[in-house]
Amino acid sequence: MDFTADVAPDLRADLIAALEAAVTPGAVVCDPDVMAGYAHDDAEWAPHQMPIAVVRARTPEDVVEVVRACRARQVAVIPRGAGTGLSGGANAWARSVVLSCAAMTEIFSIDPLERIAVVAPGVVNDHLRAACAEVGLWYPPDPASSPWSTIGGNVATNAGGVCCVKYGVTRDYVLAVQVVTGTGELVRIGHPTAKGVVGYDLAGLMVGSEGTLGIVTEITVKLRPLQPPSRTIAGYFDSLIDAGRAVSAVGASGLTPAALELVDRQCLLAVDAWKNMGLAVDANVVLLGRIDTPGIEGERESERLRECFDAAGATWSAVSSDEQEAQALFAARRLAYPALERLGPVLTEDVCVPKKHVPAMLARIEEIGIRHDIVIANIAHAGDGNLHPLLIADEGDAAARGRAQLAFGEIIDAALELGGTVTGEHGVGVLKLDGARKELSPAVLDMHRAVKHALDPDGILNPGKAF
Repeated sequence: MDFTADVAPDLRADLIAALEAAVTPGAVVCDPDVMAGYAHDDAEWAPHQMPIAVVRARTPEDVVEVVRACRARQVAVIPRGAGTGLSGGANAWARSVVLSCAAMTEIFSIDPLERIAVVAPGVVNDHLRAACAEVGLWYPPDPASSPWSTIGGNVATNAGGVCCVKYGVTRDYVLAVQVVTGTGELVRIGHPTAKGVVGYDLAGLMVGSEGTLGIVTEITVKLRPLQPPSRTIAGYFDSLIDAGRAVSAVGASGLTPAALELVDRQCLLAVDAWKNMGLAVDANVVLLGRIDTPGIEGERESERLRECFDAAGATWSAVSSDEQEAQALFAARRLAYPALERLGPVLTEDVCVPKKHVPAMLARIEEIGIRHDIVIANIAHAGDGNLHPLLIADEGDAAARGRAQLAFGEIIDAALELGGTVTGEHGVGVLKLDGARKELSPAVLDMHRAVKHALDPDGILNPGKAF
């Protein structure tokens, strides 16, 4: 089925009438001006079209009815959370209905004994973290979009974040999900218990599947005790390559910091120009580490981390004694992407390479930017090799846009050559389909298609995404 083809007026009218009769009153949206805001996520230059309708689901039953109505008419269902994605994973097609779960915002329970929480997919990441903190618990996955992104969207892309170098990504915390399959069945998979090996790990399969295998309507996540207080270690570097060497040195030392983030000067200047944070940083690249090991051992690890920075060529390094300044630097890391968006369209990469190859990958990124005459700013979850070069082109500059797209593809190729992957946490969406097909062998692609066909035999769930 070609879901990008124009839709006949009678099919459009029939589907809208069926949806309005089946779901919560007021949930169906057909106003073109409103739908335009739901037709795509935050990925620059990712293709999208106007859908037939948007349904703002309130209940799992709404989701079931949407899938069944669309399946009967061979119309695609495009699941969507807050729309903060950066790969086009929530982008609509002409023959589709966008199914927004952002209004499903209930935190059903937080259990301090079992250390689990049960939430609806529209719960915002930071809202869950705040609710858990009230009972002394912590949900670690913390993407930079955590003030806005939803748990359902985090599940769809297997989101990571600043803490993931030590504490893991979304997949490490999802125990069970309620999901609507491509045949419109509402099922529960996974286990709320600490152990459970009955059947295949279908809940794990849903994490990172980008809405192509099912639509998640409830998530059970495991929690940890509140994170201990941490120490921030900052290192300033003249070059990306020196900072990359420091990342490799930290890995070789055996240290596992609670965070190890890279931010270059372009990002810091953009944030400062936007938020007037007074960031006085005399460096081309900054590495920010956190150590949350308690007591004397934490002090020793902090000093060892600083020594790794110095050994790699840091021009300045310190264990921060000013927590306010340290928090400002980490806040700047989170604000880098929206700050750079103010300068022009930003094409965001999300490659991940082995830690030993971080210096080489950063050197390749720098060389690619120079060769294509494209400004590339750099932020990274450097501690686990997840790099986010941000390619910036002036608004309306078609030639720069073309050069940026060439550079984007070459960065993907470089990551693969170094034994990496085309996406660490943003998902394939539509922007990285070519890269995914290079990374996955034909036999593995066939395995993906077989799983997809088993759970979505008509191929209506988020078609044209992920692989």
